[in-house]
Amino acid sequence: MSGDTTVVHFLRHGEVHNPEGILYGRLPGFRLSEEGQRQAKLVAEFLAKRDVSYVAASPMQRAQQTAAPIGEVHQVEVATDERLIEAENRFEGHKVAVGDGALRYPRHWPKLWNPFLPSWGEPYLDIAHRMLGAAHAARAEAGGHDAVCVSHQLPIWTLRRFLRGRPMWHDPRKRQCSLASLTSLVFRDEALERVAYYEPAGETAPGVGGA
Repeated sequence: MSGDTTVVHFLRHGEVHNPEGILYGRLPGFRLSEEGQRQAKLVAEFLAKRDVSYVAASPMQRAQQTAAPIGEVHQVEVATDERLIEAENRFEGHKVAVGDGALRYPRHWPKLWNPFLPSWGEPYLDIAHRMLGAAHAARAEAGGHDAVCVSHQLPIWTLRRFLRGRPMWHDPRKRQCSLASLTSLVFRDEALERVAYYEPAGETAPGVGGA
């Protein structure tokens, strides 16, 4: 089968400086920790031999910081794509751990009425559609080369489940999307051939380091 092969790498940002352990979501001011900066450099080194011609990132600071070393290595200006942003979540600014977080307060329980949607934030299907749009835009920009899209754990995992035809509702503890990991979509022309997964900075527990 002939045709151009284009790889779109969805990169989860590195570890965030978050000493209070809150769900920061789309809140401004959350930057990479020193470890997160190290992870970003490791990914840039991992991708150094790839033919990257397009780099885009979520508008969030942590995503922009993770993308910067990759742009520098490949001498590519980092574009901002709003479709790569973190999922909207009504628990932003709260600790949400069971037992000692926002979930223990009855006033928050009405937000939990439908976990399949989910009722506490942006619908999974909306996330999947915007991320798929970002994927095809990056594929078109790269055109036979590699593209890197820096995003967040939930949007990347939602896209992956959508592409596999699996239910998008899931247990967050079982996401395969470590900090600074790559979920790589391999396209032959416009058709998706396969999905690969890499952890250049090592494995982290699901949910560790924020979204």
